[in-house]
Amino acid sequence: MTEILETKALSHDFNGLKVLEEINFSVKQGERHAIIGPNGAGKTTFFNLITGVYIPRSGKILFNGIDITRAKPYRLNRMGLGRSFQITSIFLRQSPFQNIRLAILSKNRVRFNLFKRVDKMEEITRQTYEILREIHLEAEAHLETSTLSYGKQRSLELGMALATAPKLLMFDEPTAGMSRDESHSAVELIRRLTENKTMVIVEHDMDVVFSLADRVTVLHHGGILATGAPEAIKENDAVKKAYLGETEV
Repeated sequence: MTEILETKALSHDFNGLKVLEEINFSVKQGERHAIIGPNGAGKTTFFNLITGVYIPRSGKILFNGIDITRAKPYRLNRMGLGRSFQITSIFLRQSPFQNIRLAILSKNRVRFNLFKRVDKMEEITRQTYEILREIHLEAEAHLETSTLSYGKQRSLELGMALATAPKLLMFDEPTAGMSRDESHSAVELIRRLTENKTMVIVEHDMDVVFSLADRVTVLHHGGILATGAPEAIKENDAVKKAYLGETEV
């Protein structure tokens, strides 16, 4: 399979404190790839480098073979890299319909003006309801988003990422703050939404990781400790010692 995402000798620091050093990483087209590691391993920094929030001190990031090392987040989005955040980034005073529609308008580079009413754009509306059905929020389409449960708000954010029709979906701890039931529902939603798609997920919940990922990369002390299939990672002695603990996971 072709690599859709690669990092080459990627390094970063904050005021001289090394966070990531010489990271060589790749994601294959069509795979679901999880990034795990203990607190302070550099997971979020790595995620933010790939998605354009930070510019690395050195190294390269390639997306579909194109150097995106210094690309801004909005350009990455237009190139087909969609992301969700660890903290929800939705518009709480707007409805789920308005949130999803905004993402679709952005994808299509459509701007509101006095001569083109958004409400009359039948294709945009059709696509919006299609996404709402996908994330099981059609019944709540016109409620204020702030009235939704936390789990449904996270589902809405996943829907917004999906609405941009990305080539690669990046999820930063999508189940953070969820109850066990909400987490289970989120996993099933992610599994369904990412079928036959390419995904990178940073996640602390090992049940989520091992139920979703085709391949897992373990970060430790700013470097890659191991990469492999979930079962191989579970049995890796170095990973057990560094992160998973000696008990079976």
